[in-house]
Amino acid sequence: MDPDLLNAFTQPSTLDQFPAEDVIAKGEKRKLIKPTSSNNPKLEELKLFLTEWINRTLKEEHIVVRSLEEDLYDGLVLHHLLENLGSLKLDVDKIALTEKKQRQKLSVIMEAVAKCLQLEGSQLKWSVESILAKDLLSTLHLLVAIAKHFEPNLALPPNVQVETITIETTSRGLKTSNAVEYITENKENLEAQSKDDAFDELFSCAPDKLDPVKKALLQFVNQHVGKLGLNVKDMESQFSDGVILLLLIGQLEGFFLNLRNFFLTPASTTEMLHNVNLALDLLAEGGLLNFPVNSE
Repeated sequence: MDPDLLNAFTQPSTLDQFPAEDVIAKGEKRKLIKPTSSNNPKLEELKLFLTEWINRTLKEEHIVVRSLEEDLYDGLVLHHLLENLGSLKLDVDKIALTEKKQRQKLSVIMEAVAKCLQLEGSQLKWSVESILAKDLLSTLHLLVAIAKHFEPNLALPPNVQVETITIETTSRGLKTSNAVEYITENKENLEAQSKDDAFDELFSCAPDKLDPVKKALLQFVNQHVGKLGLNVKDMESQFSDGVILLLLIGQLEGFFLNLRNFFLTPASTTEMLHNVNLALDLLAEGGLLNFPVNSE
């Protein structure tokens, strides 16, 4: 039996914690913030920050938001926010009283947001239906995206994450899956990315300084693989099959790589990719690789 499906029936109390309005229809799939995250201090900090940001932005229009879920679902506040921040003129009524009008208004707003942020449908973490349903997770993702786009210097609380549960009705019954989702950026990942950006800048903005860096790296490599009787003269070509990289990792980490686990003299692209993938796996397991690398 599917372990997620089994989990849904062996732990009914988890689903019972959600209010009645969160019951999903047959064939529907919904992601919700788990009740265990509802009192998360960082989540509360983000909600308060966004509420105060909206109220500060719309102060002259005498709009006061007290609840992100309850005050944004009909599109009125979002309409004013986009007009104020992006000088966007949306062809919709200011006030939509019926659900049909609210859905139409949100459709126009969501389309404008996607166009401004240059996002496609698959990249959106919100939808007209989820905002209309007062879904907090979708509302937070939407507001954070708007804030980052129109006010990039806004000091959003970092590392805000929540536990989520995705509930789906299938022909076999309820299926659930749990995950941890970031709402604002992980500061540690950003710091790692900034280190990568330094190398990107070196390649693009300071090519005259690239040769000394390559020579220093080459000297470092030979200092270690030289103990194996190897000599690297060209990093681009000699690292491409993964052999030198694997042997270097073994020397630096102090372990022996079984020759049966990789190809010492790879004869095809498939064997080279095997070596490189093994090297990347070793780096990731050792906590030395915090960002994705294309092995090809």
